[in-house]
Amino acid sequence: MTDPRRRAALAASWLLLAALAVYSPLRTAGFVWDDDQYVTANRTLDDAAGLARIWTDPRATPQYYPLVHTGYWLERRVFGLDARGYHLTNVLLHGLNAVLLWRVLARLGVPGALLGASLFAVHPVMVESVAWITERKNVLSLAFALGSLLAYLHFAPLAAGAEPGRRRAGAWALSLALFAAGLLSKTVVCTLPAAIAVLHWWKRGRIRTVDLAPLLPFFALGAAAGLHTAWIERHHVGAVGGEWGLAPIERVLLAGRALWFYAGKLAWPHPLVFFYPRWRIDATELAQAAFPVAAVAAAAALFAARGRIGRGPLAAVLIFAGVLFPALGFVDVYPFRYSYVADHFQYHAAPALLALFAAAAAGGAARLGARGRTAARAGAIALVAALGALSYQQAHAYRDLETLYRDTIAKNPGAWSAYLNLANLLSSAGRNREAVPLAREAARLAPEIADAHNTLGGVLFLAAAETPGEASAQVDEAIAAFARARALEPGHVDALWNGAAALGAAGRHAEAAEWYAQIVERDPTAVDARVGLGRALLLAGRPADAEAALREALRVAPGRADAEEALAAAAAAAQRKVQIPAAGRSQ
Repeated sequence: MTDPRRRAALAASWLLLAALAVYSPLRTAGFVWDDDQYVTANRTLDDAAGLARIWTDPRATPQYYPLVHTGYWLERRVFGLDARGYHLTNVLLHGLNAVLLWRVLARLGVPGALLGASLFAVHPVMVESVAWITERKNVLSLAFALGSLLAYLHFAPLAAGAEPGRRRAGAWALSLALFAAGLLSKTVVCTLPAAIAVLHWWKRGRIRTVDLAPLLPFFALGAAAGLHTAWIERHHVGAVGGEWGLAPIERVLLAGRALWFYAGKLAWPHPLVFFYPRWRIDATELAQAAFPVAAVAAAAALFAARGRIGRGPLAAVLIFAGVLFPALGFVDVYPFRYSYVADHFQYHAAPALLALFAAAAAGGAARLGARGRTAARAGAIALVAALGALSYQQAHAYRDLETLYRDTIAKNPGAWSAYLNLANLLSSAGRNREAVPLAREAARLAPEIADAHNTLGGVLFLAAAETPGEASAQVDEAIAAFARARALEPGHVDALWNGAAALGAAGRHAEAAEWYAQIVERDPTAVDARVGLGRALLLAGRPADAEAALREALRVAPGRADAEEALAAAAAAAQRKVQIPAAGRSQ
């Protein structure tokens, strides 16, 4: 190998090894939040029919990213449900992304390209995307996006004097194919053609028609993918309702605040939280307008200063903001229920600002003397090492669900969803007494969330069996919690089921029958609810009504043994009641 090739091989090896070292804690990590929907309980990963559904049925998986789920499907055959294999794939893809970013920056002539890629490889903000198996979407889609950009730069070199006649159609086709693969991994890749247009402006000071024409198919594919994902988020994932009901001006306020938040986390990555506090966006508070106004002012200042500092800083900021656009609040996404911001939202956007910082640092170092350049190199190494150490520490938070939720609560005591999820997790492990105070806190923090009250009722009801001396009071509190959940969301099926069971355990059978009846009203095929209704009516002293309910259950499910048994008891009770003398004798 020539020396440049040897240096390139060493640089690529460094980036890969840095990623492997920083994320080495994942060797003992398991599955965390949403990994059940994407991997462990994802039925499309079971067989060939599931693989077909991954591609043909947009509702078969949590989100329609078929290349991501195809990857999971293949890994299931290799790793089974051993989380270590899935984590290793994420880490290797992240290392590959660092290498591709370095090549892109070098191809664009960005000073400090290796430093920029190194910062990306070890920055703590990237941990959420790499350590969370569900976020395969990010690491896979960025690999395709950077590959597409590299191919496009081969098709359309941005060096001065490059003309259309020298372009290569094969490179354009490869770029478009990789772009499409990126869209099938995560729709944020739709921002790539706009970023390429900004790169043209950065290098040439203008965007010509001949520069935009080859990008038109990219824009068309990106727009189609974006509209499809927006529909999926709303109609399949469930990003609809009051929690997403921001007015247009409020979305502008949110976007401005989110931009500064993400830039701030790159500059000072502490604390990093799985669920950040959910901001209250209020157009009547003039102070909130400072965020978008400051963002526009910063862009205007960079534009005005382009003659002195060049167009690069503004280009980097525009790309950063543009790639973040889908996550700034103009499009509703389900995670907004918990927080308007998340570290993984900026995985694609962060390289722009990291590259800007690296270029500024390299430019400043170049103007120093020999000693100054040595000190600058030492400072760069120290920065990369410090960020790597922080990422290594943050990766431990993803060891398992309990660790992740407790880490979140420690950093954001107002994270109701972390309390709620941890309470459910402990309850599923039979640790209901531990779960009760967590569920109480979740219900206190989120008084209008039906799920919080349903979980509180559930853990109280289960804990009652573990604390006989407090059982009656806990069951009563559980019933009250279920009633609150039902009032908040009348169609909350879990709350109806749980409340009916708790009312029955408390001997309040007439009320339990009313709850079962509501389940049947919502779903006439719910045989279990019909049987529960019949039993509750029987125990409430209404054998004739119980008999009618149970006969209806057997009509829906003929031969159902428990329904036949209960029906026999109801019929016998009804017959005895008829034989009671008019004077009245209880028996």
